[in-house]
Amino acid sequence: MNLKRLVSKNTVNKISELNGRAFNQHSSAYRCVAAASIPRPPTFHPLGAYHGSSFMNCPKPNRIDNQFFRHIQTSGQVELVDDSSRHLECESEDDATMNEFLSRFVWLMRKKLAAAYPKCEKDTINGMLLIIVENVVSEMEKGGLQQVTGSGASMPSGDFSEDLWKTVWDVSNIVLRDMEKEKKKEKMKTFLQSEEVKEMYRFAGEVGIRGDMLREFRFKWARQKMEKSDFYESLERMRKEASQNDSQEKDQWGNKVVTGDGNLLEGKQTGVSLPKRHGKIKYKIYGLDLSNPKWTKVADKINESSKFMWPEEPKPISNKCKLVTEKILSLKDEDDPAPLLGEWKDLLQPSRIDWVGLLDKLKEQNSNIHFKVSEFLLSEDSFKASERDYSKLIDALAKENRLEDAERILKKMNDMGILPDVITSITLIKMYCKVGNLSKAKEAFDSCKAHGFRPDVKVYSSMIMAYVNANQPKDAESILREMDTLGIKPPKDIYMALLHLYTKAGHADLAERIRTAMQFTGGFSMDLESLTLMIEACARAGNPDRALNYFTQMTNLGLKPDDRCTANVIAAYEKKNLLDEALELLLKLEKDGFEPGVATYTVLVDWFSKLDLLEEAQQLLDMIAEQGEAPPFKLHVSLCDMYIKSGAEKKALQALGVLESKIDELDSEDFERIIGSLAGGGFVQDAQRVHGLMESRGFVLSDRMKVSLMASQALGKSKKTLMR
Repeated sequence: MNLKRLVSKNTVNKISELNGRAFNQHSSAYRCVAAASIPRPPTFHPLGAYHGSSFMNCPKPNRIDNQFFRHIQTSGQVELVDDSSRHLECESEDDATMNEFLSRFVWLMRKKLAAAYPKCEKDTINGMLLIIVENVVSEMEKGGLQQVTGSGASMPSGDFSEDLWKTVWDVSNIVLRDMEKEKKKEKMKTFLQSEEVKEMYRFAGEVGIRGDMLREFRFKWARQKMEKSDFYESLERMRKEASQNDSQEKDQWGNKVVTGDGNLLEGKQTGVSLPKRHGKIKYKIYGLDLSNPKWTKVADKINESSKFMWPEEPKPISNKCKLVTEKILSLKDEDDPAPLLGEWKDLLQPSRIDWVGLLDKLKEQNSNIHFKVSEFLLSEDSFKASERDYSKLIDALAKENRLEDAERILKKMNDMGILPDVITSITLIKMYCKVGNLSKAKEAFDSCKAHGFRPDVKVYSSMIMAYVNANQPKDAESILREMDTLGIKPPKDIYMALLHLYTKAGHADLAERIRTAMQFTGGFSMDLESLTLMIEACARAGNPDRALNYFTQMTNLGLKPDDRCTANVIAAYEKKNLLDEALELLLKLEKDGFEPGVATYTVLVDWFSKLDLLEEAQQLLDMIAEQGEAPPFKLHVSLCDMYIKSGAEKKALQALGVLESKIDELDSEDFERIIGSLAGGGFVQDAQRVHGLMESRGFVLSDRMKVSLMASQALGKSKKTLMR
């Protein structure tokens, strides 16, 4: 808008008169110019408790919000004071808010006047400002400006043109919005320094969050607290209004308000403006001269800080850009999104917030395209990718078990000179532990500790489970001891995983060490599962006495032994061939109400077949069939041995076929027993074939069994074979 056409002839004459005569020291114009000669920033007073109300945005952009003038009822004249008397006057709270409004108003109007009249001298601009401010304050005191509702309404003063009054309204609305933002910023500062936000900030720093991400989290938590506080304040305000207005009534302006039952009729708006005025308006125009370039830099810094506190909104997507967006969202997994992304970029000129919005939509539509676009944006300048973006993408790919893609992103990250931070290292640890790549998992683990970050229990647990899955219990125990040194309590499943590993290997002493650590260091009491594993470890080690001790300890704790636990005790007796003791234990348990199951019968069948008690073994096998369950896989080893000894070649062939179908589940001891049974029964060719399968699994036949196999060949039994 060209302000050269805004000021009427009468106004120009007044300015000329002001410039043409010497100012009296007692005149308001003189004091204004005196204040203008001293450059200072606009002093924006923080609002007091009385001014804690918010300013509503104007519903029409070309006039001042009516809320601003509704409560201003006063009469008097404008009073401008010089800088010397500024420290002597005691401002009321009402005047402080008015001073802030007028100071901001003058600052903005000066820019518009200077742009419209670039050749005018400084004194002329000051004179224009004085006339504008005097007329504005005069109308505010009379309450006249709020009557103007549009461009067709009559103007409050004949000195100003209609366009000038519209400019005054626009500037006033900008000032009100800026004051509202400042009030919110001041309120945000109090929540940023609240103890709860500080505590969350410290905790986030302790777990490894750093830099911009940590700062964003702090502002996010403070905003949430502020919104929550505003919500409860609004509820309290509504409650007070409802209690004060028991019946429908009208205020002094004739507007309807809230009735006693809480129903909103036609009341005045609940938005609050400048405080209600009583008496003459007194104000000071601080920093009338803001032409110094340094104030422009100050304003730019304030603007940048406000952008950080109040993030920018994404750009609206419409027309052709909307069509391109729909095409991107409808891409298939095998499509290349790069051409459409380039077109979308040219149309929208997006910033980071726009790219993030597109990624969120893609994540819901198609995860594969989402990964492709995310990788594409890492090299996009407008996206401004950070190390956190790399870390998040690597983590998402790792969760989808896309190891190659994750490593490719990691390579890009290293090529860009971005070293993996703590969060990325933790992601890599979990990813490599999941796929069993111990060397790279350990490398990421060491990198994490090199950053000064103490791994948490989840990271330690991932490393321990990786070592357990790789059958490296010693390394797992070393990490367990490190956790104990740091005072980190391992979860129970870590102890149980190590206990399972030592039990499977038959290391009863090592299993006992883990059990002791779990009970006394971890603080976990012994339960049925842990005691059953200890009994099984003792059984595999061939120590029936210790197995029986754990079994007795179980009953003393009030735990009822199950079929699996009983089978392990019987297996321990089998190692020492103590059949009488085993049968005595079974009889005692049956008196206590125990009923043997498939696991117990399986151990007895295996034991009886080794003792050549074939009829008894067959009876137990029938009892397993009566329970409606198929025999366990390992039982077929005993069945093959039993049927070969009994001469039931057809059943022996059937059992051998079952074993060969799941050869990966057989261990060295099972292979030797099968080969020994076949060689002893004269089926040397079958024994040699199973020997070949054993070697393909990486097992080596014992010397005793080699001699037995060679002896069978020498005795001429090599031509006999099982019929197929």
